[in-house]
Amino acid sequence: MYIVVGLGNPTKQYEGTRHNVGFDTIDYLVDEYRVPSSGLKHKAMYGKGVIAGQKAILAKPLTYMNLSGESVSELVNYYKVDPEEELIVIYDDVSLAPGYIRVRKKGSAGGHNGIKSIIAQLGTDKFKRIRVGVGEKPKNWDLADYVLSPFSKEERGLVDEAIRYAGDALELILQDDLDGAMNKYNRKVPVQDEENDAEKE
Repeated sequence: MYIVVGLGNPTKQYEGTRHNVGFDTIDYLVDEYRVPSSGLKHKAMYGKGVIAGQKAILAKPLTYMNLSGESVSELVNYYKVDPEEELIVIYDDVSLAPGYIRVRKKGSAGGHNGIKSIIAQLGTDKFKRIRVGVGEKPKNWDLADYVLSPFSKEERGLVDEAIRYAGDALELILQDDLDGAMNKYNRKVPVQDEENDAEKE
């Protein structure tokens, strides 16, 4: 069994903000794979379903971003999964432009408070993650204000495309092809741009 966690902040005021891309990705996965809700437990909204032939729990921690690890550790401990093998965390990345994703096997928090909390609670940074680009902070902006700001209409379209890429990458990971997901999606240009270039040729 896999646990797939998307990071974000609960309550309506945070809907559609950059910091909630992890929540948005879980919502997409729930719709795409028709995962029924199991309600509220482990400080999260969650549901159980099957993705790419694998049993998966999709979860949105309700602890607010900075305490995400409390929910993730409860889920990992309750379902007795190995976080290094069976946990996948999806979250926003300000170092990536909208339209891009990055798949990683492990790594530091990179300044992301949700990931910091998860690493602290689990005692390891060896867990899989999918980072969804939300764009670099403009000069003179406070980072907290920026990640809690909404996308422009153009950015939103790119981010929604990236969320679909994240879903495709997740399928590959669940099929035990993490390297394939990294090779396909860790690119310098969005996949869509490459496909468009190929059509032009």
